[in-house]
Amino acid sequence: MLLICAASSGDNLKLAAKLKAMAIDQGLDCELIDLSDTGLPLYSRNTDSGEAPQGFAELHALFQRARGYIFCAPEYNGSMPPAMTNAIAWLSVASQDFRALFNGRPVAIATHSGGSGAKLMVAMRLQLGHLGANVLGRELFTNKNRPLSIKAAESVLEQLAAQMLSHPYP
Repeated sequence: MLLICAASSGDNLKLAAKLKAMAIDQGLDCELIDLSDTGLPLYSRNTDSGEAPQGFAELHALFQRARGYIFCAPEYNGSMPPAMTNAIAWLSVASQDFRALFNGRPVAIATHSGGSGAKLMVAMRLQLGHLGANVLGRELFTNKNRPLSIKAAESVLEQLAAQMLSHPYP
């Protein structure tokens, strides 16, 4: 299953929905989650009671089933949005083996940003690579003046599908 994670409920959720429709058209089993709608509390040592918060089990189950990911996020102050950072924080502290959720899995990164989105792409690439994911070299970038390149999106989906089939994930 390909898991598409939107890290905002605005234009990046629309981008994620478009990518989901394209993935389904290519025959991929696909699910979409809006990370800003998980209900997870902001992670800190004060909110980490040792027990996973409400909403975590559903998020974790989606990540466990996924064989690849697409992250669609806006650039927030030159980096990743809080919803994405928070979800990754909870996955990393509340999972038995959080690296198994990312290690070797193919990941595509995409953005609909008001600016260039370049710093966001670097931040996502660094974070997801640190977790062990294989981040595709090709990125998807849109803004109000630049619509999604269908050809680029199809290519990214084809690369993800090929990598998802060729790697024996647990």
